[in-house]
Amino acid sequence: MATAYTLDIDTPQPYQVHIGTFLLEEAGTFTHAVCPRAERALIITDSNVGPLYAAPVQESLAAAGLTVAVATFEAGEANKRISTLEILLERCAEEELTRSDVIIALGGGVTGDMAGFTAATYMRGIDFVQIPTSLLAMVDSSVGGKTAIDLSAGKNLAGAFWQPKAVIVDVGCLGTLTDEQFADGCGEVVKHAAIADAELFEELERTPLTPALLKSDLGRVAYLIARNIDIKRAVVVADERETNLRKLLNFGHSIGHGVEAAEGFRLGHGTCVGIGMVAIASASVTADVCAEDVPERLCALLQAHGLSLDFTATSERIYAEALHDKKRSGDTIDLIVPREIGTVSHQVTPLDEFRRILEVGLACTRALAHPDSTEEDAC
Repeated sequence: MATAYTLDIDTPQPYQVHIGTFLLEEAGTFTHAVCPRAERALIITDSNVGPLYAAPVQESLAAAGLTVAVATFEAGEANKRISTLEILLERCAEEELTRSDVIIALGGGVTGDMAGFTAATYMRGIDFVQIPTSLLAMVDSSVGGKTAIDLSAGKNLAGAFWQPKAVIVDVGCLGTLTDEQFADGCGEVVKHAAIADAELFEELERTPLTPALLKSDLGRVAYLIARNIDIKRAVVVADERETNLRKLLNFGHSIGHGVEAAEGFRLGHGTCVGIGMVAIASASVTADVCAEDVPERLCALLQAHGLSLDFTATSERIYAEALHDKKRSGDTIDLIVPREIGTVSHQVTPLDEFRRILEVGLACTRALAHPDSTEEDAC
């Protein structure tokens, strides 16, 4: 298939997203085209992805005339911390990277955040290229320029907006994901359709994006990835710094991030966002601001993509963790409220109202996930 789609991201620093197969072997060509002055490249990857894909990327960059080194950190959200950032910054200095050189982010969302924030801070900012290898990173985190690390108080609380010079999406990398990892990426796929594309939502209801589809129709998987990136592209171009429209991409995240932290990050990001989407949709139905079919359709589509809506943390614990979310401002928090499939709105919500929404929404989510349960339905 080679390059099947090329999307232009027209932010103040414009770049392109290349989607196809066998693109790892073209990493050097793409990188040299956007970083022609670079003499050195540092590939930042994690302990899971590095053994799989660092070698072909390194070979391609070397063939393009770059001196290449690889920095590998231990995989997992628990390592998206300032201690890892320090190690990576010191490695940049050891490799004698200059302002004209380039960092390559090779991996999933955690790697993209770590490499992007390293690039944003080393020498006050050097170029970097995103090569996402997970579905979650391909459809969401690799595009838009958000980079961050976690603090003890919460997720993504320290970071910078730093756009990549290019994004290289090799769909073939999805073949090494577990079914659980693949499904986790589908949380953001469903989110994009729910906020902006009712037709895509209906397409996914008919033919879910699953590992089976990956094996049977790689071209359609590439098309769905491109469709998702195009939704995010439109939002990011209109609001690069998340002052207004870009907040819509946070549908399900205020509650979802609370679930993620309350569960000790044992649940994937996409899974937690899915729980958050169903919860806010359910609470919005009880407030007569959302179409009644939205929570059930969201629940069914998430489950069709292999995502569980099960969680063990109490609503009190989830609320306490959600208060650390960066979408909070004083005594209010930003919520994205669904009206119908494909349409959402931004709502600044007092914290006491948010607590009620969270409690009602999570109770409804449990009931929807287990309709045959004998537990009392609090929704």
